[in-house]
Amino acid sequence: MSSRGLALAPPAKNVVVYRNGDPFFPGRKFVVNQQRFLTFEAFLNEVTKSIQAPLAVRNLYTPRHGHRIAELADLQDGCQYVAAGFEKFKKLDYLNHGRKELRGTRNSEVAVCFSPSSTAVGILALGCFCCSVFRNGDLLSPPFPLPLSKSTPLQWDALLATLTEKADLRSGAVNKLCRLDGTQVSGGEELLNGNYYVAVGNEEYKKLPYFELLVPRDSACRTLWYVD
Repeated sequence: MSSRGLALAPPAKNVVVYRNGDPFFPGRKFVVNQQRFLTFEAFLNEVTKSIQAPLAVRNLYTPRHGHRIAELADLQDGCQYVAAGFEKFKKLDYLNHGRKELRGTRNSEVAVCFSPSSTAVGILALGCFCCSVFRNGDLLSPPFPLPLSKSTPLQWDALLATLTEKADLRSGAVNKLCRLDGTQVSGGEELLNGNYYVAVGNEEYKKLPYFELLVPRDSACRTLWYVD
């Protein structure tokens, strides 16, 4: 190849890609060049495999404002993006891995605490405690936080409705909450600060290594909720 041909070759771009709606995924680095990816679709297929997306990746978005990336030429060297299927872009603080804001539920019957600093100290200062909840049979999605008030009586039906909204199970509504050993929780008074639980629909509880596979050893989420 001539020196002129080398000069015209577009430079490689280094990008980081996050999973849409996953607050604990640390991101995957990709080197994008013309030799490796001839088309945008080829790049999306590689992203699907590398980030272990539950569904095929068909869209990329900018992490702060959710602007859609339409082609390889739109990628910028050193930038970050969010990979999604056909679902809507979910606005999270992707760039600050492990330090996400805890969002309150829209269901006013459940007292859910909100901490602007997203720290255990902030949660406890508000008189709250927090559990973490896995989705039954799902070894791709990390647990989501469930902050609850210590002072307000917990309505179990309202909590299940909140879990249904947060978990978004493929099987439908959350009908029960189980401990990691599969025993069922029967009321809010049994929930313990810092414990992990599994949201289950109509199907049977699936005993899987949720904690071992979905809670990174070096992540803040392993210790954040173990403050009493």
